[in-house]
Amino acid sequence: MQSNNPVFRRSEEFNRPAANAYGNQTYAGNGAPYQGYGQPGYSDPSSWGTGTPGSPTQAPASTGPMTIDSVVQKTAVSLAVVIVTALATWILTPAIENGAYSSGLISAVALGSLGAFALSMVNSFKRVISPALVLAFCAFEGVALGALSKMFDVRFGDGVVSGAVIGTFAAFAGTLAAYKVFNIKVGQKFRMMVMAAVFGMIGLSLMELVLSLFGASLGLFGFGTLGLLTALAGLVLGVFMLVMDFDFVEQGIANGLPERESWRAAFAMTVSLVWIYTNLLRLLAIFSDN
Repeated sequence: MQSNNPVFRRSEEFNRPAANAYGNQTYAGNGAPYQGYGQPGYSDPSSWGTGTPGSPTQAPASTGPMTIDSVVQKTAVSLAVVIVTALATWILTPAIENGAYSSGLISAVALGSLGAFALSMVNSFKRVISPALVLAFCAFEGVALGALSKMFDVRFGDGVVSGAVIGTFAAFAGTLAAYKVFNIKVGQKFRMMVMAAVFGMIGLSLMELVLSLFGASLGLFGFGTLGLLTALAGLVLGVFMLVMDFDFVEQGIANGLPERESWRAAFAMTVSLVWIYTNLLRLLAIFSDN
């Protein structure tokens, strides 16, 4: 199967055809491709050798296929790293006095965001997923979210942060239930639409960042009307991203992907959940400020 999602597109396993797909010959019962005459991997019998005595060729060790349990475990570890680093950042950064944000808190948001963005690009376009880089991304993301949440907590009140956390997990559970109950199928047009919207939102964020450096702003990610619209659009987009994540996990398990690909799925779902949390945080802040 092919994907427009860069997280999965760089994975050769996610993009190979499913076992026993139409047009593939297989041995009965084992699902391995049959090496027939004229097919890749076939060699003429006259060229066969006997091998070197004492050094038999061994198949590479396998850690087993990806399963729902492995995806759940890796996702739980990833989210735990985000939560722990967010709490540590909240506790260790200086207290906010008289509504003035300290340089340490602002630095934590900036460094965490930049580190998370850089590692998200690396993980998205890396062919062989690296658990260490996924966890490093989660740590940077946790630093940014911890500092950002602390700012929102001081400005808008306790209910904003806790409401965003509860709402994020509710969105995850609700999306998963809808995906299963309604047997949602993800088509190519849907994937293209979602990814185009994601890149569009990232482009708007970068444009707003550049404008802010020159003392200008369109308010796309503020707390006014435009901010409300972009937060709603971002929330819906985050749910669509989760649907794509669920679809790829389901297809990946059916495809018999290796267990290490559970980390790729965990990374994708962590990105989607963080996306939902930040937009929910802005929405609740806007509503509480009115």
